[in-house]
Amino acid sequence: MAADFLAKVKQADSCTGCGLCAAVSPGIRMASAGPGWARPEQIGAVTSAEDAAIAAACPGLVVDETDNPHDPAEPLWGPQRFTGVGHATDAAMRYRASSGGMISALLAHALASGLVDFVVQVRADPARPTGNITSISTSVDDIMAAAGSRYAQSSPLAGLNDWLARPGRFAFVGKPCDVAALRARVRSDPALAARVPLMLAFFCAGIPSDRAVGRILDHLSVRPDDVTGFRFRGDGWPGYATATLADGSTRRMTYNDSWGQILSKEIQFRCKICADAVGAAADVACADAWYGDDRGYPSFEETDGRSLVMARTPAGLAVLDAARAAGAVATEAVPVDHIIRMQPHQARRKRQVLSRLWAMRVAGRPVPRYLGLAVTEAARREPLLQQLKSFAGLLRRFIKGTA
Repeated sequence: MAADFLAKVKQADSCTGCGLCAAVSPGIRMASAGPGWARPEQIGAVTSAEDAAIAAACPGLVVDETDNPHDPAEPLWGPQRFTGVGHATDAAMRYRASSGGMISALLAHALASGLVDFVVQVRADPARPTGNITSISTSVDDIMAAAGSRYAQSSPLAGLNDWLARPGRFAFVGKPCDVAALRARVRSDPALAARVPLMLAFFCAGIPSDRAVGRILDHLSVRPDDVTGFRFRGDGWPGYATATLADGSTRRMTYNDSWGQILSKEIQFRCKICADAVGAAADVACADAWYGDDRGYPSFEETDGRSLVMARTPAGLAVLDAARAAGAVATEAVPVDHIIRMQPHQARRKRQVLSRLWAMRVAGRPVPRYLGLAVTEAARREPLLQQLKSFAGLLRRFIKGTA
């Protein structure tokens, strides 16, 4: 039978590319579509049970955090049991990672302590270094090799059955939508919950297309076939977008130019209506703890990496406390109202998401259901004029066919 969930996601253009549907049904596979975004493709029958299971967890249709909801009094940043800034105490890890290396350090500690037997995470594709693959890490060296942001399509949940076929427990690292989808599956399967004791997420500003990534190479005057290695960030904070060529030479551009001028201009539609870009479903969520200037705009000057770290669940707080006690990370608590200076874009996105959902409704598109995310409370923090501009801007793009 045809997949009902797939028709709804296509009509809404709300796919995140997480890959969960491909894990649930053998009738679905992930493929690259359009300018280079991961999208599900039906290749066989999808049973009604599979369709229902996918629809209950697909972040293009629903993100349900009612089990651990946002505090309506603090609707922007998600559940919090600890909020602070910090970094990996291993200097090489801190330097290698995109910010302070907090996620890498927590993963390394989880392996060393026996909490998990392996880690599922995204890293550069050796065959196409600007792209991504999902892989297994079983050592600190593996984690170091995968450290650093990867601003390209990935579908880490497509391989969920492969990870479950391996013995042992694993930690999962993914985009907020990836983690939300996995959390939804865990709720319906206690056996799966026992296999994944730790889920980590990072604040996400959106997934650029492969075409946008290609524009970086164009600006660097680099042919894709000549690239043997590519890092979007890292090796410093924020680090440079760096292409390594076959002759060993490198070419690079600043984060402000690569992300600010190229990649951020072409992110998939679902990211523009995201109500949880801060990883509310994760046990621990991390981000760049940017230093804001007097206008509240983050500075991207190179300096020592610093991570924002938010423990959201008892399991997340436990692993953070244990990593701190073991000397793997250093942290300092900060008030939640400091986050807006570090992540002003995320605050603005959350405040405006309700206006964009209304634009979808007016345009006749299906709207994802966001439960437990305090979307209405966040909207109340945005001036009416800005809400109207957000609504009208998206509705205008719908009418023009550019959204």
